[in-house]
Amino acid sequence: MTDTSGAGTNPIGRRTVLIATGTTAAVLAVGAAAPEAPTTVTTADSAGTTPAAAAAVCTLTEEMTEGPYYLDGALVRANVTEGKAGIPLKLALTVVNSSCTVIPNALVEIWHCDALGEYSGYVGNNGHSEADDGTFLRGGVLTNSSGVANITTIYPGWYRGRCVHIHVKVHTGVTLTSDGSFTGGSELHTGQLFISETITTAVAAISPYSTNTVTRTTLAQDSIYDGGGAASGLMTLTALGSSTSSGYTGTLTLGVSQS
Repeated sequence: MTDTSGAGTNPIGRRTVLIATGTTAAVLAVGAAAPEAPTTVTTADSAGTTPAAAAAVCTLTEEMTEGPYYLDGALVRANVTEGKAGIPLKLALTVVNSSCTVIPNALVEIWHCDALGEYSGYVGNNGHSEADDGTFLRGGVLTNSSGVANITTIYPGWYRGRCVHIHVKVHTGVTLTSDGSFTGGSELHTGQLFISETITTAVAAISPYSTNTVTRTTLAQDSIYDGGGAASGLMTLTALGSSTSSGYTGTLTLGVSQS
């Protein structure tokens, strides 16, 4: 399973505004280059809550390639794990428009491989044998009144030629269907979410990730991630506990053009 779609290039599609959240004060700089996001991991406070983001850096950025493993008909649901083994990852993705105004009722859809690098609907392409229902680790939710989509998943694994990543799409104006999926609407953004190599190295040492037989491509070696930090989809991760196996919350604010 080698994702070569767009390899060696950074495809230019609709331009979007990506707001990188952090924990230090920063300026609003549309059109300026975004700095590399910090690789340190912040820890939830004693009440179990994530520290409030106090910074926002806006920049225009290119969309990322969809890749070869997208499937239509994703389920609208807040938890996409389907019992898949892995370290918990709770995504909190905020959607805003080019004026940095939040967009409620936007459908944020994600898909990614499991700990062994296998995508549902394509199991076996990364050399591992497992059950394939065509839906695990795929799905999405509507953003709430604050423009936030909260999705529970697991930390992704890796497959040949790609670093650890999560695919994401943002749709508006969708109609929810009786079978739990959605139809219609406008697709405003296609991108990928990335994670600090420091965290991935720690995760890769823990089962079941440690049983992945494929050599891991690092963030620096990846053909899609361009080193642009949060402007290129690098999330800020917050530890949910004192150990790697406790999991993380991943946050990022995606700004999309509605024109």
